Amino acid sequence: MGKGVWNSVSIVFMISLAFVYFCSKSLTPYYWIRESIHGSNNLEMQVQTICNGGNRPIMKKTKCNWFQGKWVWDDSYPLYDSMSCPFIRKEFHCIKYGRTNLQYLKYRWQPHGCELPRFDGEDFLRRMKGKKIMYVGDSMSLNNFESLLCLLHGTVPGVKYKEEFTPLNVTVTFQDYDVEVILFHSEFLVDIEKEGIGRVVKMKSVKNGEIWKHMNVLIFNSWLWWLRMPPKQPWDFIEQVDGKVVKDMNRVQAFQMALQTWAKWVDREVDFTKTKVFFQGETAAHYRGDIWGKTAKASCENEFMPLNETVISTAASPVTNITKKILSEIRKAVFLLDLATLSRLRVDGHIMKYNGVHGRDCTHWCIGGVPDTWNLLLYAALLQDT
Repeated sequence: MGKGVWNSVSIVFMISLAFVYFCSKSLTPYYWIRESIHGSNNLEMQVQTICNGGNRPIMKKTKCNWFQGKWVWDDSYPLYDSMSCPFIRKEFHCIKYGRTNLQYLKYRWQPHGCELPRFDGEDFLRRMKGKKIMYVGDSMSLNNFESLLCLLHGTVPGVKYKEEFTPLNVTVTFQDYDVEVILFHSEFLVDIEKEGIGRVVKMKSVKNGEIWKHMNVLIFNSWLWWLRMPPKQPWDFIEQVDGKVVKDMNRVQAFQMALQTWAKWVDREVDFTKTKVFFQGETAAHYRGDIWGKTAKASCENEFMPLNETVISTAASPVTNITKKILSEIRKAVFLLDLATLSRLRVDGHIMKYNGVHGRDCTHWCIGGVPDTWNLLLYAALLQDT
């Protein structure tokens, strides 16, 4: 054979050796995902899977919305053993506090028209090496934060970590990767200050942003605490953006005002060449059974299967619509984790009575469980750019 032919054979041989080496390192598929947003998180996804369990490369193009789909049974779930996770607070530790029906752990979120990558904790930590990830918000952020910690701890055997607690935040550092996962508690994203008249929500002030803007990944959340009424609400007055001080106001409008201030802060202060910003959308509570075909007095108690789309409305709430509108007006790309529909179908995933505080909870979620999907979606979004 001629020299040119031998050169071609040599190149093919070397490429083949490279693929054999690459595939021998892991049977886990690698994904590249390209996103374009059309309206509300409508995603055009290109998924390329290499060394898919030893099979030849697969290319698949599809359009889908990650946040519209259904829950399907998956025998490979859960992704980790929650009894082995050291990070779960007594409020979220359903199995520890007596939950024996564990079917809720076996459901995987399946978007219509595309596949999500399986969570790979080692890959996540490699991609985030040397970076700081911060969850900013209320107890739903805590729910999400502890889920990610359990996913990383449970899918990376022997991973080393250390915990630090300050009055402002909780930090867990995965030491071999120098990855910090941080929780910053902020119910409203805007500030609350003590003044002579009492505790005042400052609708025009985001002083904690001086801390937030130094992170590499930010996942914000707000809404739940606007539903709190006296004596449980953590403020006495609201100072509106025009300086007017009021005793109270429409809570949806208050949420909108605070979120607009936060959005302006994002536009003004966040360096998007260094920081990726996500907003963790509203999640469903299940206290009124008449919403899904039961009696009004029914709640999430004794519900052990996801709901079908045909028995509950999946129309966006006013809060979700406000969130989408404000995010669409930010000049920089903030990714909405639109959790409304997928959480609305999971009446079975709540804490119920299985917690260490002895109260019924149809707002928050068992860990492991539904919040693991929130972090799977976060992982899929991060795969686009890292």
